[in-house]
Amino acid sequence: MVAINADVITSPAPRVGLGHRHPLALYVTRRVLAGAVAVFIASILIFIAVLILPGDVASIVLGRSATPDRVAAIEAQLSGGKPAWERYFSFLGHLLSGDLGYSTSGLVSGQKVPVSDVLSSAFGHSSVLAVIALVLFIPIMVGLGLVSGLRAGTAQDTVVSVASLAVSALPEFLVGTVLIEVLFDRLGWLPPISTLQPGESAWSNPKGLVMPVLTLLLVGLAFGSRQLRASVAEIVSQDYVAIARINGYSESRIVLRYVLPNALPPTVQIVAQQIQYLVAGIIVVESVFNFPGVGRALVQAISLHDTQEVLVIATLLAALYVAINIVADVICVLLDPRVRTTL
Repeated sequence: MVAINADVITSPAPRVGLGHRHPLALYVTRRVLAGAVAVFIASILIFIAVLILPGDVASIVLGRSATPDRVAAIEAQLSGGKPAWERYFSFLGHLLSGDLGYSTSGLVSGQKVPVSDVLSSAFGHSSVLAVIALVLFIPIMVGLGLVSGLRAGTAQDTVVSVASLAVSALPEFLVGTVLIEVLFDRLGWLPPISTLQPGESAWSNPKGLVMPVLTLLLVGLAFGSRQLRASVAEIVSQDYVAIARINGYSESRIVLRYVLPNALPPTVQIVAQQIQYLVAGIIVVESVFNFPGVGRALVQAISLHDTQEVLVIATLLAALYVAINIVADVICVLLDPRVRTTL
């Protein structure tokens, strides 16, 4: 008779942790927590940067009527006599509760202008630019990347690579200036600035959207097409593609069955990087074309030393930047089984 160990029967089964049962959920949780910490640190750095900006909002808004006593009184009223750390946590608490506060420059001039009112139209206008640029960017980038990657070393690849390298070496403001010179000064096709009346939709001036979108698109394609080209060229050089060609597979079947599925994760990363670029690049582009979006609002807020608007806009942009990165990483994990096995 076989002896039975009672300890084996009575001992509880080992617990399976969340990481073993739901590795993807644990990965997402870690990424979200890390993103929250990153945004928290970024908000502190933004707050410090605003504090050390030269000048003050009272002197800028009051202009010639600013006196030392009046400026000091307004600054004391704005700060409420609280130390910097207390003002920061007050700002953060209100932001997390959805209260964006009032424009600092508006308070100095005796008006209560909610920052949410300032940003609602600005974010709406910027989102129009970003969506148009992104909708055009994805198919063009995929087409250029596939053509260059599948025909690496050919004339088509050389043209695309040289053109993208040349454009990527130029900053946004220079690309925008060149477009103004060509499309406005020389050809007279498009207006040099994208002005909108208060309350107007960005769609009310479609011609004014062309050059800002074209600037964002050209700079984005210069980076995106080169990255996708490198990914496609690497996939095409793999052994399984060579075996498929030896077996007589057509190029279209190879692209659909092998190249596109393997190029999808890097494509998602490239699109995410493009969206992140739009968050930063749109600030410069809107300033060049005087487009009333969030970028120009941020530049104006900095010039006025409007601390509340600068803090809110910069922190929200930082949070958006981090959120895009998290979403892209999660999508890549879902698309690539090789990455999922490492979780």
